[in-house]
Order: sequence, then structure tokens, then C-alpha cells
Amino acid sequence: MPYAPMQEDILIKISNKIKESRKVKKITVQQLADQSNVSKGLISQIENNRTVPSLPVLMNIIGALHLDLKDFFKDISPGGEKKKVFVIRAKDYQPFQKETSRGFNYKRIFTHSLSGGPVDIILLTLKSGASRNKVVHTDAYEYKYVITGTVAYLIDGQEYILEEGDSLFFDGRLGHKPSNIGESDAQLLVIYYFSTPRD
Repeated sequence: MPYAPMQEDILIKISNKIKESRKVKKITVQQLADQSNVSKGLISQIENNRTVPSLPVLMNIIGALHLDLKDFFKDISPGGEKKKVFVIRAKDYQPFQKETSRGFNYKRIFTHSLSGGPVDIILLTLKSGASRNKVVHTDAYEYKYVITGTVAYLIDGQEYILEEGDSLFFDGRLGHKPSNIGESDAQLLVIYYFSTPRD
């Protein structure tokens, strides 16, 4: 069953909060399943955003985790004005376990729902001092990850300074201009996500 982007964002937040709360309380998936009267497989599917819990199941899970309902939902409601630019600092990347194989270290950088469309992945090198003469507009959402260097991004009249390891997500239809303000070349991983525009 398809979900609207806002609904998808909320469901991802619910899944992540269940997983994070379970780990903080040092409860295994099996223990949470037993205490919630559901299967271990269902808990795994919920935590990995593969299924949506029914309201009774969600209430059972919250109860099994001994969480206050207000505390559980306080950060989940979207509300407020839609944010157009997201700066994600390297220190804020969230480590998580995706599989049991040794040597695989995952960090969730950013989660955001968009309607379907093609993706273009680019490796961009900005020479020291490189800058555009004027702002540009792209008919795509843009994600930038700074591999090396220091970059300033002017977006919709506001400047964002990105260091190595930082990343940025924004609607490319906003006027934007990157500049290499470091002393050496900067290298960025750039992902263009071409999506149907939303109001």
C-alpha cells in the first residue's frame, strides 16, 4: 500500500524510535516480541521499515518498552513549516546495525521521503578558489557529501559552510552557488534526485 511522503517520514521515525528504545533498554528482538505478544519476525520488519504496525500492536510495543506515550510521539509529529535545506554534520550521523557480518559499519546520514524519479550520482572536484559567477537552479533535489576540503554553499540567500564529512540536502530549485573556500581542492559526492515538484 503506498503512503504519502509525510506518512512515510512518520513511519520511519516510529520504526527508528522503537529500535533505538529497545537497544537503550538492552532488550533483544525476541524479548520485545514475547512481551508484545507478536512474532520476532514482525518486530524485525517494523524496525527495518518493512511493515506498518497496527495501532494495537504499536501500543503493545510501546507498553513492552515501558515508554510514556507522550514521550514516544513528541518528536514524531511533523508539524510546522516544511524545511527546505538540511545540513547534516558528521558528528550527527547515527550508527546502526544492518547485518551481523563483522567489519560492516553503517551510519545513517539522512532519511527523507520523495516521490519516485531518476537518480544521478556524481563525483565533483572543486579546485581551490573555484566558484560560480551566479546562482543556478536545478530541477532536482540535491545531496552533497564533502569527502575532502571546505566548501561554502549559498542557497536561497543563506550561506552554509561544510567541512570534510559534513553533508547537505536541499531543493535544487532554490537558487544556489558552491564555492571552494579552502586552501586545497575539495571533493564531493553529489546525488541528484529528479522528483516531481511538490508544493
